[in-house]
Parts: sequence; C-alpha cells; structure tokens
Amino acid sequence: MSAFRRTVAVRLTPDTIGEVMSPEQLFSTANVVAALSWLLLAILPRHRWVTGIVTGKVVPALFAILYVGLIVTTFGRVEGGFSTLAGVAALFTSRWLLLAGWVHYLAFDLLIGTWEVRDAQERRIPHALVLPCLFVTFMFGPAGWLLYMALRMAVVSRRVAAPAAV
Repeated sequence: MSAFRRTVAVRLTPDTIGEVMSPEQLFSTANVVAALSWLLLAILPRHRWVTGIVTGKVVPALFAILYVGLIVTTFGRVEGGFSTLAGVAALFTSRWLLLAGWVHYLAFDLLIGTWEVRDAQERRIPHALVLPCLFVTFMFGPAGWLLYMALRMAVVSRRVAAPAAV
C-alpha cells in the first residue's frame, strides 16, 4: 500500500475524521456553500452555468460526497436505526450523523430550488415571482416546493383562461 493510500485510509476513519475538520467547521462551510449557491440562483438565474453546473451538479455532488463520507465513516458505530422515531433520534445523537442529515437536506433542497428556477424559465414565469418560493424552499424545503407548485398552477391557469376572456 502506498504512503498516500495509508494516509487517506487513516484520515477517513471515524476516529480521525475530526482531525481534518470538526463537525461544526464542516457544518459552517456547508452552510456558506449552500447560501452562496442559493444567492446565485436568486441573482443570476438566467446564466446556464449557475443552474446547469454550479447548483445543478457541482455543489450537490460536493454535498453528496461529504454525505457519503460521513455515512461510511460513522454509520453503524452509533445505536439507532430508521424503523422508529426513537431509532432515528438515537442516530442523531452522533454529531457526525446529524451533520450528514443536514447535508442531505442542503443537497436536496438546492436541487429542488434549481429545478424551480429551470421550470419557471421554461414556463416563462417571472423570476420575481419565483424568488419567494426559492427563499421558502431554502428555509423550509417541501413548503417552498409546494408554494412554487401553487404559483406554477396559478400562472398556467391564468394563461389558459386569458385567451377565453378576449
């Protein structure tokens, strides 16, 4: 085994992962990356590199890599499971698994926000109307998606009804 592989293997064990960054540092870094990504969605929605690369692929991929790393190095070392609420609560007594859960939310909420922007552009929904949906999606995930879907239905039904009124 090469020295590089031994170093990487040592760094990725549950006992030494904290030597690189603490859960708090990773949490703060992930939040800054997420906030900057959401800011790009809000102020540069028409730039293809934003939705096509940054918020649609690169940042979610980074979050996914972090998530997988946290799960692989921590899951199974903590009591708990997914079959009961108490089991899930037990899993989240680990700050590392709590961080993994948070990164999971960051990744999927950003993907939903990116979809909202792309879908709104395809449907010619003004971005100013989408901004509140993006904020709510960023803060409250599914509630923002629900708000966007309501906006989408309202805009589409208004367009369908408009020719009949003429």
